[in-house]
Amino acid sequence: MTEAAAGGAAYRIRVAVDPADREACFGIRKDVFVAEQRVPEDIEYDRHDETAVHVLAVRDDGLPLGTGRLLYGADAAGSTGGAPGVGSLGRLAVTKAARGLGVGAALVRAIEDAARERGLTAVDLHAQTHAMGFYQKLGYEPYGPEFQDAGIAHRSMRRGL
Repeated sequence: MTEAAAGGAAYRIRVAVDPADREACFGIRKDVFVAEQRVPEDIEYDRHDETAVHVLAVRDDGLPLGTGRLLYGADAAGSTGGAPGVGSLGRLAVTKAARGLGVGAALVRAIEDAARERGLTAVDLHAQTHAMGFYQKLGYEPYGPEFQDAGIAHRSMRRGL
């Protein structure tokens, strides 16, 4: 678990293990991806949600601030080209109220910690092109061509752990 402060309010990042935490993760994703970015709901949630490690940032008063997930093993192969030891960071979403406060970076680091705990040596992600600078500041390097996912331009990025 990670503790930090966002806009003067303390928050914690934890692995989402109980049903309430997972529902909070899915609610944030619905607000950010489905409502804001118009990603079709039927492709936002997938079979990997059952086996992924979900992380959740929650303010001390209980307000969910952000989420992300880690795929590893066979579940990550489709996103990482099957590279052994590489996990896939995805579905990173931060609520409008918490953006710019460091929550996204703290979630990325928590996902990287979860990857290390599982013996992974690198993490891949598919960054929306407008967010590439955010990931580059965290040590991710782009590779491969730009591609469309849910009608949004993306690039693959990787960081060694």
